[in-house]
This record gives sequence, structure tokens and C-alpha cells, in this order.
Amino acid sequence: MKYTHKKNAVVLLQDGTIFHGKAVQEGTAFGEICFNTGTTGYQEIFTDPSYFGQIMVTTNAHIGNYGVAEDDLESDDVKIAGLVCKNFSYDFSRPAAQSDLLSFLQKKGLTIISDVDTRALVRYIRENGAQNAVISTDVDNITALKEQLNVVPSMKGLELASKVSCKEPYFVGNENAPLKIAALDLGIKQNILRNLASRGTYIKVFPYNTPFEKLQEFEPNGYFVSNGPGDPEPLVETIATVKSIINAGKPLFGICLGHQIIALANDIPTFKMHNGHRGINHPVSNLVTGKGEITSQNHGFAIDKEATEANDNVEITHIHLNDQTVAGMKLKNAPCFSVQYHPEAGPGPNDASYLFDQFIDLIISNTKKTA
Repeated sequence: MKYTHKKNAVVLLQDGTIFHGKAVQEGTAFGEICFNTGTTGYQEIFTDPSYFGQIMVTTNAHIGNYGVAEDDLESDDVKIAGLVCKNFSYDFSRPAAQSDLLSFLQKKGLTIISDVDTRALVRYIRENGAQNAVISTDVDNITALKEQLNVVPSMKGLELASKVSCKEPYFVGNENAPLKIAALDLGIKQNILRNLASRGTYIKVFPYNTPFEKLQEFEPNGYFVSNGPGDPEPLVETIATVKSIINAGKPLFGICLGHQIIALANDIPTFKMHNGHRGINHPVSNLVTGKGEITSQNHGFAIDKEATEANDNVEITHIHLNDQTVAGMKLKNAPCFSVQYHPEAGPGPNDASYLFDQFIDLIISNTKKTA
């Protein structure tokens, strides 16, 4: 049954372009359509809170062939709005897997479309930019789908961190660890917390809009602001909190959306990219060491390079080699740095893991200064 008689399905883009496919899981889903170039890691992608509200197109020809495993979850649930792929594998051959991918995604009721010419679709997105789309098995009602799609809000100006952030604080790691970190959850990935905890820290994870005064009550040695979905500009409360952390001279590390929030806290504007960076093969140059890094990236917004260069208190530390966008920076007047990629994902595999060590060293040196 799962191999035959699949219903027809469509991918309808905001500009009216239509791609055809077959339904793996029937339904209708709306969101910004984007693509990820990774050949592995689909489970991490599908559960990454940074993809909330987005329809994911996978460029790898086969999705699902190694099943799913508990250890590969980046959050407690599937976060993408829908899935488009070329070939969907119903069976898997990975000994460590606990389930097939379809059973995992069916729990979420995710709309899944396969048999799409994903090469053509990805090339279209590259040339015409990421845009809103709908995927649906309701192929006889295209006009109605277009009308519904027209009222879906643009990702530009859309605040989504509140949709994926924790509602109440929680703890990660050993409470007897020598260092404490207060982490702002804008859509934090589990492997970030694992990396921090494995380096002798006890982390208290706070909702995205927690004020600085509340974070201080934990008496942390350092602060972290996480990745997450949506446009950074509407996150005015988070920006204010980050400003307070910086002004207090406290050690601060930001990843992806956190990187953008730190930029906004320093009056550096952000902008929506043409189609974003999403994959595990993005080359970055470390301007401090002169070394290259292969990185995992997932972002549709970036910080303004000219404004960053013009800011006397900011030093650009990393550059994306494909398009020369800012991939990392540090403040000259505060113990703060950030990157526009995911060191915890480890596609290098260890090219960027030093950033967590750098954060710990920054915390230790700052603690000694203030002791």
C-alpha cells in the first residue's frame, strides 16, 4: 500500500510556479520553502527548532534510508512545516535506528511529498529566492490554495522564537559542575547543550524573553544566546537583555540567531538573505587563525557587513567564503563573541568545536579577573 497508488500532490510557490509530486503523507502545509544540501542528518534537520515554519526541500536523492534514532533528536518534536523530497525510503538498514522515518513523522501528522524534481525546484529557489509556498494533496483546488497562500505572512518581520522557546526554565548538566551558564532559549538545539555540559558546566535554560535581572539570580559565570527561527528584529526583549549582559561585562557567546541578536544589540542591522545558507558543507575562513573550516549552517538572515566593519567596537573573525557574508565576530570592549554557523553539528567533524572551548576559556579568565 505504501508503495503504490500514492495520491498526486503539488508544490505551489508564492509566485504561482507549480511542481508536481506524489503524497507520502497526505495533507496541506504552508510556510517558507527552503532547501538543505546535507547528504546526511535529516533527523537533526527535521527536529531543529530553527526550521520552525519552513517547508524543507532535501537535495539528497534518498531520505529515510537509515531510519531515526533517539540520540539524533535536536528537540522534543518535529519542527519543519512540511517535507519535499525526491525518493522517500520506507525501509531502513541502520542497526542503531529505533524506527523508520515515516512512523516518526506520522506522529506529527507532517505533510510529506516525494517524487518531486528536487533538482529543478532547488535551482528555482536559488535563482528566485526563498518564498512562501504550500504543499498539498488537494490538487483539484489550486485556486483556493493560492488564496490561502496569499495571506501567509512573510518570514521578514516574523517573530517565531516564542513558538519554540521553553515556557519555564530547566536545568542541564551536573549541578556540581564548576561553572554555571545561563542560556537564552530562542530555539536551542540539544547538541549545543550537550557540548556545554560536557565541558564542566551546569546550564539553566531560560525562555527567550527573560530579562537580565532574572538571569542574574542564577549567578552564572557566563551567558549563552541560542539559535532559533524567524526574523531577529522583532525580538526587542531579547535584544534588550543581551545589551544588559554586554554592558555588565559578562562573558557571552551567541550562535546563529543569537549572533544576529548580539549584532542588533550593537546597532548592527540584519537583512533577509536571497535564499539563505542551509547545509553541512559551508566553507568559512577564520580570519584570526587563517584556517578554513567546513561548517553546518542554517539561517535565512545575516548581519550587515558594512555596518559591522564600521563599528569600532566589533571585529569580524569569520567570513563565509561563498558570498563573503559575516560568519563570526567578537566585541573589542566586552568578553563577547558569536558565529553564524553551528559548531555543535560537527560536519568537519571537529573544525569548529574549539568555539565551545573558547567560550569556557573566556568564562574562566573573566572569573579570575573579577574574583
